[in-house]
Amino acid sequence: MKVLLIGFGSIGKRHFDVLSSLPQISSIDLLTQQKVKICQCYKKFEEIKNLNVYDYFVIASPTYKHYEQLQYLEKNVSGKLILCEKPLFETTKNLHIRNNQVFVGYVLRFHPLLLKLKEFIKNEKIISFYAKCGQYLPTWRPQTDYRDSYSAKKREGGGVLLDLSHEIDYAQWICGVCQEIKSYQSKVSDLEIDSDDLTMFIAKTSQDVFVNISMDYISKISHRRVVLETLDNTYELDFIANKLTKKDRFADEEIYDFSTLERNLMFEQMHIDILSEQKYISTFEEGLEVMQTITTIEEQNR
Repeated sequence: MKVLLIGFGSIGKRHFDVLSSLPQISSIDLLTQQKVKICQCYKKFEEIKNLNVYDYFVIASPTYKHYEQLQYLEKNVSGKLILCEKPLFETTKNLHIRNNQVFVGYVLRFHPLLLKLKEFIKNEKIISFYAKCGQYLPTWRPQTDYRDSYSAKKREGGGVLLDLSHEIDYAQWICGVCQEIKSYQSKVSDLEIDSDDLTMFIAKTSQDVFVNISMDYISKISHRRVVLETLDNTYELDFIANKLTKKDRFADEEIYDFSTLERNLMFEQMHIDILSEQKYISTFEEGLEVMQTITTIEEQNR
């Protein structure tokens, strides 16, 4: 299976490393402005004589380029698998996909403890879902000045609401699509950015679950956790400690630990799922639902 990897920044390099290790992949070419000696590189689509030789396309470019690149592929190839990194776009776009299968790279769906949580609650009535995620932006990419990153630039798809849209995706995957949204989105810190650094919202979902999500660029103590309440149990999932706690109404507690988790494992499982069962991966339609939630929050805070 031949792959065209579009973009070769930090996330593109991670995809390259993971794909290179998969036996299904016979070759990987790159679409990038960089000069990478280990494989064939192109600077633009038009340089490629026959796009149809590729079976799998991975879009790992900055968010603001996704729409144009997806549109180009939809017009020029058919019957292909396409993975687009999250979020789909920097704002809601009107794009119909008919010729190919497009998926969105919400890799946290492949965290083994989130999958365990989803399995636990499949026969339980969910009452509420609370997710909180935060990390101080200057510490995200230690080798890069945060002011130069896309995260700092609204026009390039930066801002915490887009950057941390994982939280919206897995909330909607587990609890249903967010409705009746009430939100707060702002730039509140002294960071030298023009994008939002704090977003908080509450919602009631299509499955009548109350959802509360907070995400920020300002927390000096990095955290990413979920507390989910059902009629029978309380679950707490800490993505940093890789620990899932389950406690029932009789105070019996179970703890599941995955402290040895390597981040590339989730990316590997994501690609394997796309190339096989497509059981857990976010569909294009689900990616659009995340974008709709994002758009609602943005419109409420203009």
